[in-house]
Amino acid sequence: MTDNPELILAGIGLTAMAAQWLAWRLHVPAILFLLLAGLGVGPVTGWLQPDDLFNGLLFPLVSLSVAIILFEGSLTLEFREIRGLKKVVRSLVTTGTVVAWALIAVASHWIMRFDWDLALLFGAITVVTGPTVIAPLLRIVRPVKSVANALRWEGILIDPIGALLAVLAYELLIALRSTHDLKHAMWIFGVTVFTGTLAGIVAGLFTGTVLRRQWLPESLTNLSVLALVLASFAVANTLHQESGLLTVTIMGIWLANRPDVPIDDILEFKQTLSQLLLSGLFILLAARMDLGLLTALGWQSLVLLAVILWITRPVSVAVATLGSPLGWRERALLAWIAPRGIVAAAVSALFALRLEALGVDQADKLLPLTFLVIAGTVIWQSLTARPAARLLGLNEPDPVGFLIVGANPVARAIGVALKEQNVPVRLCDSDWYSLSKARMLGLETYYGMPFSEHARRNLDRTGLGRLLALGTRDHINQLITLRGRDEFGKNEVFSLPRTTTSDTEEKHAPAPKLRGRTLFAPGLGYWKLQNLLLGGAQIRTTKLTGSFRFKDYRQSDPEHLVPLFAVTPKGYARPFTLDTRLQPEPGWTIISLDTRGKDSADTKTDTRRPF
Repeated sequence: MTDNPELILAGIGLTAMAAQWLAWRLHVPAILFLLLAGLGVGPVTGWLQPDDLFNGLLFPLVSLSVAIILFEGSLTLEFREIRGLKKVVRSLVTTGTVVAWALIAVASHWIMRFDWDLALLFGAITVVTGPTVIAPLLRIVRPVKSVANALRWEGILIDPIGALLAVLAYELLIALRSTHDLKHAMWIFGVTVFTGTLAGIVAGLFTGTVLRRQWLPESLTNLSVLALVLASFAVANTLHQESGLLTVTIMGIWLANRPDVPIDDILEFKQTLSQLLLSGLFILLAARMDLGLLTALGWQSLVLLAVILWITRPVSVAVATLGSPLGWRERALLAWIAPRGIVAAAVSALFALRLEALGVDQADKLLPLTFLVIAGTVIWQSLTARPAARLLGLNEPDPVGFLIVGANPVARAIGVALKEQNVPVRLCDSDWYSLSKARMLGLETYYGMPFSEHARRNLDRTGLGRLLALGTRDHINQLITLRGRDEFGKNEVFSLPRTTTSDTEEKHAPAPKLRGRTLFAPGLGYWKLQNLLLGGAQIRTTKLTGSFRFKDYRQSDPEHLVPLFAVTPKGYARPFTLDTRLQPEPGWTIISLDTRGKDSADTKTDTRRPF
């Protein structure tokens, strides 16, 4: 290990970035590569020794980081999302959790030869799925909404419940090995739940009041909420040890379900912070691993992993979903997906140290066995969850389509051209007449603005991963793209060029980086496009071949052909924009605007209908 702490901390950041990038490229949860990276820089090379680097601050940092991660996850839990699933979620985090806890405890007792008290502790630790692995897995699998919402709510709610179960099992273990008093452990559990719930409600009320009444300037809002979260966690733990996790979870759920509390900016900030903390935590905890203990677990550990994957989860889901409205396919997918996450790693690391200090037999196996379960569940379900969803017919289509804001003649023409290439589109507008004409052309529509509260609840975004702002007014398009960046990402939001670029108008326009990516060609704004279409211009398609490449297409009639989209053979449409230079390949289809009008002759194109 180097003696330069600055270099070590910078190296942790670079390692985390590399692991996250690799996970993004391979479409698997980042936790797997973070664990491998931690093992590589820790026990394999000896470059990172977390205990020496942080001394006594390591586990306070771990505890505070887990609190922030739980708070960020609970901020996404809105009760309206589980209409019809409340019973399922409630059963999963209560009955299902108890069943899974019991089965894992029994299995670890008989397979790993753990004493019953240690087996109960291991079962409580590994019953936790967690949002840190569920969220990226859901982005990859994209199951239907009922399954996705159930898994996401379970992942968030079970984190504090699992932590409380672990606390109960830990207190029970200590009590039985010291006083043999079962009532003492139950009392500790009850006080923990009461303290955490009450503190969370109080913290949520206070924070919500601060945000609702705008007592803070916008520049201090994120920092202040972060400070309140950490303070709430610390105060709750001071009042009663281990109640802080429940406190921050209740606090986040309270804020998420108050319609008058603005949390959008807070949520965006917390998501970035949580990703940073998550990356660092997994590397630090994995770096503390003893590879000798990991390899000494033997074949019994793999048998236990198989029991957790293929017996414990299916049985617990089957029991929890009895009498629910879910079909057998949805239940099967719920039973298949249950990766373990950061809370299991953090809690096991914390309790393992305490138990080893007390001289508890086999306590040194607790951390490596937990990490094996984490890695095993993540690897298995990363490889199999998406094929399982497809086999069951429960995966949403790839988000390759466009949400088109506007149902005017230009938007309708572009919508029809994309639809005829099998690209999903949905047009949104507040003009009923324009929408009726779009429906007559066979286009899917939504009556209203795409980012209204009604749209948030009712607009079907299935298969739509990009936004086209094709309205008649520049400033409305710019506002739409600015709002759409949060949901679709800055690289997936597009708008037409501004109608005018005079110095006077430029003073009133948002900065270019906030406008979205500019479509098609300079000066080809809405009114120019509409005039061209009214004057007889046609939207056409051209299929590129080995003998007629994109270069040939551009040279065929550069004055009259304006390329709009390039559609790959798999049906993914890439817009032509001012900031990129697409190079379509043979087999691709070019959607273009032919400004020559309907009387032009071109054997390589198909004339589209007027709009």
